[in-house]
Amino acid sequence: MQNNPLFTREQKYQLALFGILVMSSIISIGLFAARTSPTPRGPYSSLVLNLFLAWIPLPLAWLVNKFSFRPIKIIRVLLIACAILWLVFFPNSLYILTDFQHIAIRDTDTPVWYDVVMLLWFSWSGLFLGTFSLYLMQTIVTRWSTKKYGWLFVVLVSILSGFGVYIGRFVSYNSWDLIFNPHDTLGMIREHILSNPDQTQIITFSILFAVFFLFVYKTIFIFGQLMNKQGDN
Repeated sequence: MQNNPLFTREQKYQLALFGILVMSSIISIGLFAARTSPTPRGPYSSLVLNLFLAWIPLPLAWLVNKFSFRPIKIIRVLLIACAILWLVFFPNSLYILTDFQHIAIRDTDTPVWYDVVMLLWFSWSGLFLGTFSLYLMQTIVTRWSTKKYGWLFVVLVSILSGFGVYIGRFVSYNSWDLIFNPHDTLGMIREHILSNPDQTQIITFSILFAVFFLFVYKTIFIFGQLMNKQGDN
């Protein structure tokens, strides 16, 4: 008689990815602490907060994925609410990449290479937190519809996230503002867009970030499929 495994193969991979992301985040925070211990304030003071915000979409995506099989209506309503929150916080995963601009205004004698390595760790953590959570959401869309709509979902989320990163960097609003003060936040975003004489910057910035993330996501997806096929041989 064969015992049932405690975790499926997919669950084991998910736990392994989660562990890697936890370790990556710990290393990132450790590098930040070592970098800022003499001067806690500076151009990188928001890095840890940005990483925390980048973590929020992952548990939301996991909850939606975990309970998306339940047909109970109240659970479906809660899952929709979680999915909306996931979309609101998702751009934070990409936003950390823009912190590289702070290298230009460094305020200490810390070597440039150290700052680059630290930012790479934070960017890596944020980017793959987003990749993991988007994959979980894509599997739900694909399950409820088709693969075509699953990838259309990925493209739409990437475009919205590119715009969200622009709003965070140039309008200085974050996901909390949209949650706790949606009316004023949306009004200010609308005013910024309409009053901005350079609409090309908004479009170009958003599309470049969207395309970059799509390339990263698709590359990881294809590589995962390739490794999965090799594992089956």
